[in-house]
Parts: sequence; C-alpha cells; structure tokens
Amino acid sequence: MHVYPFSAVVGSDDLVLALTLAGVSPEIGGVLVRGEKGTAKSTAVRAQAALLPPVTAVDGCRFSCDPAAPDPGCPDGPHAPSAPASGRPARLVELPVGAGEDRVIGSLHLGKALSGGSVEYEPGLLARAHRGVLYVDEVNLLHDHLVDLLLDAAAMGRATVERDGVSVSHAARFCLVGTMNPEEGELRPQLLDRFGLSVDVAAPRDPALRVEIVRRRLAFDADPEGFRAAHADAERELSLRIAAARALLPDVVLDDDALLSIARVCAAFDVDGMRADLVCARAAAAHAAWCGRDRVTREDVRAAARLALPHRRRRTPLDGLDGPGADDLLDEVLGDDPPPEPDPGPDGPGGSPGPDGPTGPDGPDGPAESASADEPGSAAPDTRSGGAEPRPDSPAPVSTAAPEDAYRTRLFTVAGTGKGVLGRRSRAVTTSGRTVGDVPADRGSGPVHLAATIRSAAARAAAPARRSGRLAIVPDDLRRSVREGRESNLVLLCVDASGSMAARRRMTQVKTAVLSLLMDAYRRRDKVGLVTFRNREAVLALPPTGSVDVAAARLRELPAGGRTPLAEGLLEASEVLRRERLRDPDRRALLVVVTDGRATAGPDALARSLRAADHVAAEHVARDGLSVLVVDSETGRFRMGLAAVLAGRLGAEYTHVGEVSAESITSAVTGAAARGRAA
Repeated sequence: MHVYPFSAVVGSDDLVLALTLAGVSPEIGGVLVRGEKGTAKSTAVRAQAALLPPVTAVDGCRFSCDPAAPDPGCPDGPHAPSAPASGRPARLVELPVGAGEDRVIGSLHLGKALSGGSVEYEPGLLARAHRGVLYVDEVNLLHDHLVDLLLDAAAMGRATVERDGVSVSHAARFCLVGTMNPEEGELRPQLLDRFGLSVDVAAPRDPALRVEIVRRRLAFDADPEGFRAAHADAERELSLRIAAARALLPDVVLDDDALLSIARVCAAFDVDGMRADLVCARAAAAHAAWCGRDRVTREDVRAAARLALPHRRRRTPLDGLDGPGADDLLDEVLGDDPPPEPDPGPDGPGGSPGPDGPTGPDGPDGPAESASADEPGSAAPDTRSGGAEPRPDSPAPVSTAAPEDAYRTRLFTVAGTGKGVLGRRSRAVTTSGRTVGDVPADRGSGPVHLAATIRSAAARAAAPARRSGRLAIVPDDLRRSVREGRESNLVLLCVDASGSMAARRRMTQVKTAVLSLLMDAYRRRDKVGLVTFRNREAVLALPPTGSVDVAAARLRELPAGGRTPLAEGLLEASEVLRRERLRDPDRRALLVVVTDGRATAGPDALARSLRAADHVAAEHVARDGLSVLVVDSETGRFRMGLAAVLAGRLGAEYTHVGEVSAESITSAVTGAAARGRAA
C-alpha cells in the first residue's frame, strides 16, 4: 500500500503541526482531528506515522518491550538485560469502529483451549499499538464499551484482561489519534479530554490552493512511486528533524515564566482540571524542540495553547469549540510577541510550524448570534439550510427567538425491551451488556457463549466419549450469548412556529427544551429531531442527529411567524419518521406535537389536519411501539380545545401546558415516554 507523502500535504497547517508535535512528544496525549468529509484527515495521519523514528524491541516479545527498560510485568517476560533486540518501524495500528472487545484487549486463545486444553492469552490491538500510534477513524462512532477500554488504557498506560479464565496485564502506551466528522455525532467528554491536542480542518476556500491539492492528488494516483520519489528528500529531512527534536526535547528548559504564562492562559480560558496545563507545557516544549530551541518562549506557549485548549473550553456539550475572540484573548493574556528568533531548521510541511505561519480554518461555530435577534419583533432571515425562508407574499413578520440556557432533563425510557442501537436509555437486547441467556447459533447473532457451548456438548456427548477425556464439539453445540443493555431512541418534536399564541415566547421555551433534550441525548447516545410548521409549509429544521454543535447552530436561528399549516407539519413529521425507520428500523421513536390545534393555512384546515392525523396514526402509532404526545399550547379564557380533539384522532397522549415552558414540555415528554406503549 502506497502512503501519501507527509511533505506533500498542503492547506492543513494546524493539522500538520499538531501531528508533528505528537510525533516529537508522544506524552502529549495524541491528536483529535475534527472536520468534514474529504479533508484528508486519514491521509495526513497515515503519512505522518511513516516518518516516526524506528522502535527497538526485545526479539520475540509480543508486547514490544524496550530492551533498555523492559516491562517487569510483561506476560512474555521477564526479559534479561542481555536479551537480543532489533529495530522495526513504528506501528500505525488502526482500530475499526466495529471491532469487538476481544479484538481490542485480547482474550483466551479459543483454538488452543478447545484443541489442547491449554489456557493461553492472545494479545489484542492495544498490545500491538504499544510504543506506536493507535488510529481510530470515526472515533465518535465507537461503542461505549470500547471507549471505556481506551479510557482505562490511556489513564493507566496498561491494559488489563480479566475474563474467560485469563488474568493478564501489560503495558499499553501509545499515541492516540482520532478523526471524526462532527455532523455524525459528538465525542464523550471523558474521551475528548484524553486527546492532548485538537484540530478543526475544512476544505480551503482559496481556488489556487484547491487546484494545487487536486493536482498533487491526481499525480500521486497516477504514479505513486514516482510521486513519492519526488518527495523523498523532503520526507527524509522531516524524519531526521523529528528524530533530532526528540533528542533535544529532554534538554529544553521550561522555566517559571513560561509555566506562569501557561497557567494564566488556562485560567483565562476557564478550562477544567489540570490536564490542560500539563498538555500545554509538554506541547510548548515539543514546539521549542521542533523549532530547534533549547528554551520555551512565548511563541511556543501560544502555539501549544491554540492546539491544546479549544476542545477543553466547553463547559457543556452545547457550547462550540472555539468561542468568539479566542485568539484575541490569547494575545491579551500573553502580551505582545518579542522579535521572532530565526528558525535554524528547515520549514515544516505546508509552511512554518509557528503561529506566524498560515493559520488553519476557523472553528466549527457559525457567526455569533446578532444582538438584534433578542429584540421583540426584529427580523432575521434564516441562513441555515434547515431553516424556513419567508415567502415573499407572507404578510407576517419573521422573528428569530434565542433559546435560554439548557438544563438537565430527567431520564425517560420507552416501555418494553427493544433491539435498537447501543445507547444509555431504554432496555434492549444488544451486542454488549450483561449476559441474560443463550440461544442456538442459528437463531442469534451475538458472540459465542463458550460456557453454554461446552455445556451443550457435554450433555450431548456419549458416555464413551466422556471417558476418553476429550470433548468433541460439533456445530449443533454452538450457542450464542443473549445480552441485555441499553438502546438509544429518537425524539422528534413537531412544533408550531407560527406567529399566533405569543410564538416568540413559545419558540424561546421550545428551543430551550430541544437543546436540553439534545444535551441529554448527547450523554445517552439518543437522536433528536425538530420539524416546524409556519406560513404555508413545514420544514425539517433539525434532521435527526446526535451532533450538538450542528443542532445548536440551527436552532438559534430558527425563524417564527406567519400562519399555521398544521396538516403539513404532521405530514412532514410522518415522512421524517418513515425515512428514519427505513434507515434504522430498530430505533424506537417518540413523536411530540406542540400546538394549540388551530390550523389557519389552507382551505378547511382543521379537517385536513385531522385527515393528516389519521395518516400519522395509521402509519406510525400502530407500528413498532411508537408513542405520540400532543402538548396543548392554547392559552386564554376561551379555549377551543382543538389540540385535545387532535390527540384523540391520533390516539395520542394529551397534555395541556398553559404558558408553554421548556420545563413543562420536557416533563411531558418524560411522563409520556415512561408510560410508552409496548410494541
């Protein structure tokens, strides 16, 4: 397999610098690369790993013990001081998103156990990645039980296996590199904090730079060997420079002034814990070594802070990575730069690695919300793809209500036992969790249940076979585990965004409820979506997602105003649920309709709404245990009670909320889901 040269990567200066610093000092803790698809995240990671200095390991040791300091607890040890050793290239070990727990941490060697009766440990990917790079593509899609394993190994520097009669502990120190697309979901805060550095990448907007990227990629695809040969000298220089920086790193002086600057920056950015200070200190020293300096300067601290602090600034999962004015705050804390010192080394790939070189793309946050959006009656068109554009013939003004601070919601679950995607909410039969039984191999898809398989073989075996001392296992004896864990759910809100019923206040409270549910969904791996209806159409304002960054950005600029096309809203919600059911038939859903029941758009609007309700009831309520909740937002002395009629036609739960508050909506969802209908 031909690896793209690292020196040929252009347009991703921050990514290049972060990977380089992690290569100089693996103790930094690795790199998290966030970006949209097609931004060369994986290409850069694989290219940089090829430049790392070789590793010297004890011959025959499956755990890559360093002959100068072997692991005293190595399962293949103890190793004598004079044990033969040899060098090999640093490994890049890729951890697939769908890998099993046995493959990651290792387990009993099943073949030898069944054939010879011996108990032997078979190492996993963590053992292979020791003293190398562990790369996880789409790290945000890792199952929770694999994330827990990575957290333990990253925190302790060791992997421990206690299962299937095996008790093994071995060293597992590696540089963790993860790539992800934020639109596909967020990363757990515990694992996010374990990444030393983070980078946000995006496709460059400069046409000339885009042309150069395409030209280089086409040249590489046409002649990989020739392209690599053309960059061989640059690759060799980079490899030697990384090795020289590693050798210089122990001699880099990190004085009290530099430590004080780091502490001030971390305090000003309001980060949690002390890991940010430690990572900044290590990254600043690595940056100084990379630039050929033996003392940390303000320039090194600034470069380290730009990479180590953004993903640690978030106080809640709904905050963006880079708050507005982050660079200005950094300049204010560190003060003015002294005259730059000459860089004795050659320029790094893609330009100078220092902060004065080309900067990376902006963070994922969109433009800050206009202050005028908080003023009553202010008009603000929706700039997001999911928002509803006002029609030219609409006589109603359009306003954008801002949500209030999100809050923690109570746990709600769907009744019964599902079989959906792994999560942390409702009971379900899953691929992980506690084992509650076993089934024949042809009736299940879980892992092989070793104990149940042996019991089945022992019960079937004839007496002479048992006396021979060997147990024969045939395919009919195989049993698979049935495990019960938790699944994630889909909560789809269908919300009236018209101008009636004090819509601005209602939309502020509804947005707060959605953000709160989204925060809870982030923790429990749920999906949340939002359909709004106003003027003459319904819009999928928030496609079902677990990405809190995308959700928060779109919800903040959601417009409100105009008439009330209730039927269109219900039909759009019906179509969204239909599509989601095709994509993921096992994920159970709860439809929450927030309305006063008045349909003011189209002829005979109420009758059309009730026919739409019949459609929703026929297509969704009767299928797969779908729960529907109608939240009545009608206020005033004289109430028409149309929402209650709508709930009756839908066969839905009905809750009246006078002044619709976010807390009331969320409480209603909690109660309805806890009483959810069985499938």
